[in-house]
Amino acid sequence: MVDSTTTQQDDPRMTHQYYRLPGGPVRVLQAGTPFPPLEAALREPNGLIAIGGDLTAERLLNAYAQGIFPWFSEGEPILWWSPDPRMVLFPGELKISRSLAKRLKRRDYEIRFNTAFSQVIAACAATPREGQDGTWITDGIMEAYNTLHLLGHAHSAETWVDGKLVGGLYGVSLGRMFYGESMFHHTTDASKLAFVHMVRRLQALGYGMIDCQMKTRHLASLGAREITRAEFSQRLNELVHYPA
Repeated sequence: MVDSTTTQQDDPRMTHQYYRLPGGPVRVLQAGTPFPPLEAALREPNGLIAIGGDLTAERLLNAYAQGIFPWFSEGEPILWWSPDPRMVLFPGELKISRSLAKRLKRRDYEIRFNTAFSQVIAACAATPREGQDGTWITDGIMEAYNTLHLLGHAHSAETWVDGKLVGGLYGVSLGRMFYGESMFHHTTDASKLAFVHMVRRLQALGYGMIDCQMKTRHLASLGAREITRAEFSQRLNELVHYPA
């Protein structure tokens, strides 16, 4: 059910539409509708903060600047999230296992940055994932992030072997903040190789935090950990205002 209501933290002259869910009301975004404050995010489902809107570069960059990201499946409206807690990696806390360290020292692969962004995001969309039916990387998502790449805000790290793209990742950059979005691999450790090189590159450039969004064992094994939304927002506000 969609209602038209106002809230105390909104401009009292502005009426917003809300979609009523069991976990509470969620703002419905129209053209020009701002995101609600992060405190409005639902506890269940964890972090859902808005529905609808669009995937324009302006909307996406505004969302990322506030710690909000889109995540939805084909056929669903655009869903916007700000979960609590938040999985992040501080570049200096990167963990590299002995086996991965040995793999990094081998010279049978090449790491490139931003040479095949559209191929990376397409491969992320096409690669099956354990426990997932289909992909959240829709045609609309691919088009939107390719636009962000052309604008200099979305980046890829790529693992190449014998001239073939075998793994990689992509994400969004604002100031000295990086938001990891997705990764893929076609050969063992190919995505991990790209990830390690990207983290090292970001650390050398002075980036302070990498957003990993949701907790996974894979990310935890690489040193990522959960922090509260409040801590995430505080650190984010300090990092996004640095010049790119």
